[in-house]
Amino acid sequence: MALITFQEAWSMIVVTAALGYIFMPQLMLHRNPRDVHKPRFSFYSFMFAAAVTAPAIILHEMGHKFLAVLLGISATFKAWYFGLGLGILLSVIGSPLIILAPGYVEIGGGTDLQQASIAFAGPFVNLVLFLTARHVLNHKKRFTRTQAMGWYFTKQINLFLFIFNLIPIPPLDGSKVFFNLFKAIF
Repeated sequence: MALITFQEAWSMIVVTAALGYIFMPQLMLHRNPRDVHKPRFSFYSFMFAAAVTAPAIILHEMGHKFLAVLLGISATFKAWYFGLGLGILLSVIGSPLIILAPGYVEIGGGTDLQQASIAFAGPFVNLVLFLTARHVLNHKKRFTRTQAMGWYFTKQINLFLFIFNLIPIPPLDGSKVFFNLFKAIF
C-alpha cells in the first residue's frame, strides 16, 4: 500500500495552488509600497505565498495521517473544495478576513487515546515548524529580503496554526484532543 495515494497527491497540489492564490495578496513581494492596493497576479508572489503557507497546512495534515498509519489506522488526506472555494472567493473580493478550511484527514477508527494523539499530531508539527523557523531567524546572520520574509511568515503562520488548532471547540483539533483524553481517562 502506498504511503500517499495519487488522489492524495492531487489534493495536495490543489491545496498548494489554492493557498498560493488566496494568500498572494497578503504576502505579495512589492517593490513599491504604493502598489500594495493594486490587484494583480504575480507568479513570483504566488509561488512565494504557496511556499510559505502550504507546508504549514499540508505538513499539519500529514502529521495526522502518518501517526494514524503508524498506529495501524487507515487515514486519507482530502482537499475540502468548499473550504478552498470560500477562501478563494474571500480573497478575490478583498476581504480582510480569510476563512479557510483547505483539507482534512479522514481517520478510520482507533481508541480514544489514539484519536487524541492523532489529533495532537497536526498542531505538534506546527510547533516544530515554528520552533525551527524561530531558531533559523535567531541564529542565521545573513538573509536576502525574501528569505527573511519567508522565515518570518513561516514562524508566524505556524505559531497561529498551533495555537488556533488547540482551541477546544469542534471541529478544531483541540476539541478532539481534549474530549478523547477526557473519555480515555474517565
